[in-house]
Amino acid sequence: MLSRPLSRRALWLGAACAVVVLSIWTSFILVARFSAARTLTSFDIAFLRFLFSGLLVLPVLAWRWRLLVAGLRWPVVPGGAAGRPLARGAALTMTAGVGYCALAYTGFFFAPAAHAAVLMPGSLPLWTAAFAVLLLGERLAPARLAGLFLIVAGGMLVAGSSLLAAAGGADTWKGDLLFLAAGACWSLYGVLCRRWQVGAVDATLAVAFGSLLGGALPYGAAVAAGLVNSHLALAPWREIAFQAVYQGGVTMLIAGLAYTQVVQTFGPLRTTMLTALVPALAALAAVPLLGEPLSGTAMAGLACVTAGLLFGLRPPRRRPPRLAEGPA
Repeated sequence: MLSRPLSRRALWLGAACAVVVLSIWTSFILVARFSAARTLTSFDIAFLRFLFSGLLVLPVLAWRWRLLVAGLRWPVVPGGAAGRPLARGAALTMTAGVGYCALAYTGFFFAPAAHAAVLMPGSLPLWTAAFAVLLLGERLAPARLAGLFLIVAGGMLVAGSSLLAAAGGADTWKGDLLFLAAGACWSLYGVLCRRWQVGAVDATLAVAFGSLLGGALPYGAAVAAGLVNSHLALAPWREIAFQAVYQGGVTMLIAGLAYTQVVQTFGPLRTTMLTALVPALAALAAVPLLGEPLSGTAMAGLACVTAGLLFGLRPPRRRPPRLAEGPA
């Protein structure tokens, strides 16, 4: 729940960031399908994501450190007690950074990208609702619950054919569980940002720098030691540059900033209900871009998602104040 009414500028900023998140997350699905047939492995892509974004934020962190030394207070993650900023920064890194990517990219070894497109954004509203109730003390109105179930059902219908087409694989269920766990990590990240009142810039800096230390550097050392199978040496430089810029610059930094800003504006639950539009938008985009027809079940799924948003995102009705009764 919002503690104070938002200004019109803040609402417009949140709405613009929501459009950015929806656009980037939808394109991510299309890029994931394209990347699956290329040279780099999933963990190579995660390495490039962490390395590029981490190096980009180093100058910003150095500038903030100079301000801190000069006597100004610019913590990466706010907190009064000693050690709390580092602990919270590590928690955000393990949810939105290393934890999310490790689960999601491992899932691609067992299940196709179409499953990730449905299960990760489609499960966000339910995970976020559970965490918001537990950590933020939010209460879910019946209309909000109905909207949640309609959104989830619609997302499953949108890509139901894709799920069934690959359901025969023996290990597909493992990837599906990993995608669901990745969605839980991302949901927990949004709720923690809301609970700790971490700004979009602070959260993004913490995740990018923490992922550089906890993800990119260990993986690079493992590749150099020959402990993991990597295709970085085999991939053309254009593929490496594209994945580094897109994954690290666009999906991690730009989308991370925009997503956290939307959470600060509209709250984690409403934000994840909006991002549940991603499977539907990807299905619509796949018609002209990939030549994939829109089936009847997909149309029904789009209708369910739309109805769920209408139920879940509308503001609650405020009861008029009860008039004081006069003396009998």
